[in-house]
Amino acid sequence: MSDLKTTFAKAMADSKNLSERPDNATLLKIYALYKQGSTGDNTEKKPGFSDMVARAKWDAWNNLKGTSTDDAMQQYIDLIADLG
Repeated sequence: MSDLKTTFAKAMADSKNLSERPDNATLLKIYALYKQGSTGDNTEKKPGFSDMVARAKWDAWNNLKGTSTDDAMQQYIDLIADLG
């Protein structure tokens, strides 16, 4: 496993132990960077308007389309470190 993937895995564990809960916008960014870093570009079907949470998460992830997984992992790592 590469150093980046190891650090990404550590940041995922650290994200569960933040000193305080981030605001919703930050939580969406964390989710989107996690999905982009672990899965890549969003290819899932867009949720309907009735599921506002799923729609917001889908939109946040979809806005990162084209970002490399390595870049997304590093941004996730940096964001979790800033919040820690």
